[in-house]
Amino acid sequence: MRSSIAKLALAGLLAFGAGTASAGVTVNYIESERFSDLPFAPWEREEVLKNLNDYFTKLGANLPQGQDLTIDVTDIDLAGREYPTRGSGRDLRVLKGMADWPIITLRYSLTQDGQVLRSGDAKLADMSYLQRINRWSDSDTLRYEKRMIQEWFDQAILQKRRS
Repeated sequence: MRSSIAKLALAGLLAFGAGTASAGVTVNYIESERFSDLPFAPWEREEVLKNLNDYFTKLGANLPQGQDLTIDVTDIDLAGREYPTRGSGRDLRVLKGMADWPIITLRYSLTQDGQVLRSGDAKLADMSYLQRINRWSDSDTLRYEKRMIQEWFDQAILQKRRS
């Protein structure tokens, strides 16, 4: 029974690898089973990928009409380090602010009417993730990754200048 549940959860996770699209944004997780740091439990991995996908989609709502963004995420290393716990349901993620900063590696392509406006590779990283003000709630487990993604999106995609 437990094996069947694990297989179903893994199948759901792999479905994310095939890509999800909405509102002009397509997110593909390339070989997500090989990512540097995602939760150990398949259901938690799926939850993290869905949460990130939803956030990319939310940011995509800021794109001008007719623009489409394709993002291929090739690696994720979440903030902190995860330690397995016994029987609590969720593993423990410890944030020390040392060599445990968040990193997301991706390729992107912004198009309009079939023409590529911008494309490239990006390695998002925030080495001082615990020393900066964060507008996301402490209850948001991906608050450091979301801040990093927001900054990348504003600069690379919307081409906003840093203030």
